[in-house]
Amino acid sequence: MNQQGILSPETFLSHWQGHRHLTRRVIEAFPEAQLFTFTAAPPMRTFGELAWECYGVAAYTLSGLVTDEWPAPDLNGPSPQDKRALLAAWDALTARLDAELLTVPPSRYDEMKVMFWGTMTAFTAAIYAVDNEIHHRAQGYVYLRALGIEPPPFYERGQVPVSA
Repeated sequence: MNQQGILSPETFLSHWQGHRHLTRRVIEAFPEAQLFTFTAAPPMRTFGELAWECYGVAAYTLSGLVTDEWPAPDLNGPSPQDKRALLAAWDALTARLDAELLTVPPSRYDEMKVMFWGTMTAFTAAIYAVDNEIHHRAQGYVYLRALGIEPPPFYERGQVPVSA
């Protein structure tokens, strides 16, 4: 099935970035002291750890899409326990998505790729990166509510200015 018949590359980029903007707002909503310490149901990971995973999956997927190389990712790479570092890395990857995703040849999305977690089309891998982020962002919503913090509206995926 030709994936490009469903979404244009520009529409997919906008969709992915909408989710990234919303997840960034969830990261921002966490108090510094709880981002890397609080979990609503141990042994579940903290939202800071989940956000770093989302970052890693998105970075791996973007690199694979752009270079057409899908090596095993470094799952034990550094994950600073610092909100500013997480947001800086998040923002840098957001800029890379804007700069690089539309350079991916549309035909690449339909090609089967052997990846760390199995063989699939590049489009399936890209959708997985978005789905993984949605799943973990939902955990962040639960954590924020458990902390008594109202999370950002889930339907506001566009870039919304975040107050300092």
